[in-house]
Amino acid sequence: MPKMKTKSGAKKRFKVTAKGRVKVAQAGKRHGMIKRTRKFIRQARGTTVLSKPDEIIVKQFLPYS
Repeated sequence: MPKMKTKSGAKKRFKVTAKGRVKVAQAGKRHGMIKRTRKFIRQARGTTVLSKPDEIIVKQFLPYS
C-alpha cells in the first residue's frame, strides 16, 4: 500500500509532542497589535497545546504522528 500524504498546510503549522499532543503557535499576533492590550500580547507569546477535540481534527491531516 502506498504512503499516505500529509497535508502541506498542516505540516507547516503543527508539531506533535512526544506525548502525542499537538503544539501550535498562538493566534492573533499577525497584525493589529496597536488595538490589543499589553496583557494579550504578553500572554500570546510562544506556542500552546491544542484542546482534545481540535487535536483529533488536526491529527487526521498528519497521518504519521
